Amino acid sequence: MITPTPVAARARWAVAAIFAVHGCVSGSFAARIPWIKEHLGLDAGQLGLALIMPALGAIITMPFAGRVVNRVGGRTATRVLISLWCLALILLPLMPNRWLLMVMLLMAGAAAGTADMAMNAEGVAVEKELRRSVMSGLHGMWSVGGLIGGGIGAAAAKAGIGAPVNLAVVGSVLLIAGVGAGHWLLASVPVQDGDGGPKFSFPRGKVLIIGLIGFCAVFGEAAAADWSAVYLKDVLGAGETGGALAYSTYALCMAAGRLVGDAAVARFSSVGTVRGAGVLGVLGGILVVSAISPLLATVGFGLIGVGIAVVVPLAFGAAGHTGEHPTHAIAGVATVAYGAGLAAPGIIGAIAHATSLPIAFVVVTALISVVALGASRLRAASPAMV
Repeated sequence: MITPTPVAARARWAVAAIFAVHGCVSGSFAARIPWIKEHLGLDAGQLGLALIMPALGAIITMPFAGRVVNRVGGRTATRVLISLWCLALILLPLMPNRWLLMVMLLMAGAAAGTADMAMNAEGVAVEKELRRSVMSGLHGMWSVGGLIGGGIGAAAAKAGIGAPVNLAVVGSVLLIAGVGAGHWLLASVPVQDGDGGPKFSFPRGKVLIIGLIGFCAVFGEAAAADWSAVYLKDVLGAGETGGALAYSTYALCMAAGRLVGDAAVARFSSVGTVRGAGVLGVLGGILVVSAISPLLATVGFGLIGVGIAVVVPLAFGAAGHTGEHPTHAIAGVATVAYGAGLAAPGIIGAIAHATSLPIAFVVVTALISVVALGASRLRAASPAMV
């Protein structure tokens, strides 16, 4: 067994902390979406349209992010981008109308998406330094952060604390934590013009296939994260606290799945792990769609979290080991998986507006089944570390 150097060990924990901060921002926002919906008087269609804005911000910026990160350096880029994502959390609940909310979500999506790409590239760098798989565990820390953010949001909602105060305090703490952790990331030398790879990271070949599998998983992840609380509140009559609890359950199960993901892949292979988890995810989707009580729906969202937990980490890990420059390969997968997948909340809103929210989650369940059936495409996610 290879003993990691002190620099590599510190970098691993630094990346893990960055993942946790990013997840906590996402979880904090997701838990207070019902407050924002009610505060601005949005219906399902209007909320869905607003929630599609992060996808547009990510789609516009992600294809160019690989080049920018290479020019600035991964450590600097990650610290700046995670700071912008934390600042967005503070500003979002202050938007006075849905139009300004949409503009702010557009910019927040650009920050969140490019930060996600940069920190995943840092994760692959650490993985190569340690010569063993750590990506699932890193994404597990993202889920732990989401759980903490969602839990704080649920507690704040129960205590009657408005989203502006809740998110301002959490966002400020996370900003300090993210900048501090970024100091210990692996140092990278910025590249000069002509040495940073293509200006536009367009996914093709193996990277494109990996990205499409990731897209299906991220669609389910985004739908559950942004609509679980609304689903419990609007479809099953649970209060805001019950809705936040559904998200927290989903995040807890997602975190547990990812934290044990590296061990599961080592024992059952990436294909076996994704297929088995996918079956549980489909079962969770069925429970959500057919639920007659908040408890059953909450269990269903938890199973969805387990079902898609390891897919995104394995997709980014696979991309980082395809032979292409890791930053550009990850940016390509991220463009498809996160850039397009972040559109899921808006698509769910549109389907819910035209039909119903349970029908929208039928689509989510179908995509999770595609992940299970296409698990063999992530076989490369278990590279030999030499």
